[in-house]
Amino acid sequence: MVDLKNWLNQQREKGGLRSLRPVIRRGKGRLTLAGDDAQELLDFSSNDYLALAEHPALIAAAQEGLRRFGAGSGASRLMSGDLAVHHELEEAVALLKGKEAALTFGSGYMANTGIIPALVTRHDRIFSDRLNHASIDDGCRLSGARLVRFRHNDLNHLEELLKEKRGTGTALIVVESIYSMDGDRCPLRELVQLKERFDCLLMVDEAHATGVFGANGGGVIEEDGVGSGVDLAMGTFGKALGSYGAYVAGNREMIEYLLNRARSFVFSTALPPSVAAASLAAVQLVRQEPNQRRELHGKIDYFKGLLRTGGYGADLGPSQIIPILVGESRAALNKAGLLQKQGIFATAVRPPTVPEGTARLRFTITRHHSTADLTLAAKALLEIMA
Repeated sequence: MVDLKNWLNQQREKGGLRSLRPVIRRGKGRLTLAGDDAQELLDFSSNDYLALAEHPALIAAAQEGLRRFGAGSGASRLMSGDLAVHHELEEAVALLKGKEAALTFGSGYMANTGIIPALVTRHDRIFSDRLNHASIDDGCRLSGARLVRFRHNDLNHLEELLKEKRGTGTALIVVESIYSMDGDRCPLRELVQLKERFDCLLMVDEAHATGVFGANGGGVIEEDGVGSGVDLAMGTFGKALGSYGAYVAGNREMIEYLLNRARSFVFSTALPPSVAAASLAAVQLVRQEPNQRRELHGKIDYFKGLLRTGGYGADLGPSQIIPILVGESRAALNKAGLLQKQGIFATAVRPPTVPEGTARLRFTITRHHSTADLTLAAKALLEIMA
């Protein structure tokens, strides 16, 4: 058995010990830390990119779902927990992602650990980007398939590995369209070409892209025009869509198969009706109100422009996720503390979430942030990184 005390002490000494500290949300992208109500902080760690978690339409939909159906669904979808709102949500998701059908899950983690083992077994191969989310890694391991990792966004390396290790069974390529800790973007057009050459299934995690990219908010898949080449478009409702849960979209045959084979779907209680109703309202909003997306991208460009003008020379990436690399965990924690003193809440992300030596401050821009907020945050960040 692990020596718990020793392990905890080791993590504490190197700045790797995690702990929970409740926050009190004040609305409009602001929060206070429990026990420190005097200091209001600007939240630059939220994934509520479009500020939909506070949108009146989502709140009203959730309240109506709660009033009509109660707090929970009461059972799994395959028992008696299958409600009309779940089907309405899946139809809306399929439309958003340009697919025939969709299926919802309790969370992104449950989706990835259910979908991947349903698709491949120990006789098959998975080709996974090295920086894929932990839920993808765990789904790959649970499948029992042979896991082959390729260098991050390096399609030349992937091609070499496919030539060498593709084999004769099913081959699944798994990527994220926008990577959660680096904020960079997968070259999906080229990846689809490679997938077709080597006769692979392609699964794309759009957790951080849905709602933010694409003319209708359908993600990078929509923006790059590769919907027909992506076999499984997975994503979440808990980020830009402001709610909770996850989905996968694909052709009808694929979704029917996953309904029967994805264990994290089959053996889980259905999403609460209030949550499903809020998610449905969010999916409809991102299609109907493209100005929200335009406003967000304007704020992203403004903040990055301030950093560049101020002399910050590192790559700021193409998305709303801006990693400020620091290096060691203790240094990242220290800089997060300095920002907090100036009214900025930005989480220090440390190993094992990111590779050793790449601890960082992860800034995320949301529609909540005003020009004044962004100016204040850029000034404080430039000062601590000088």
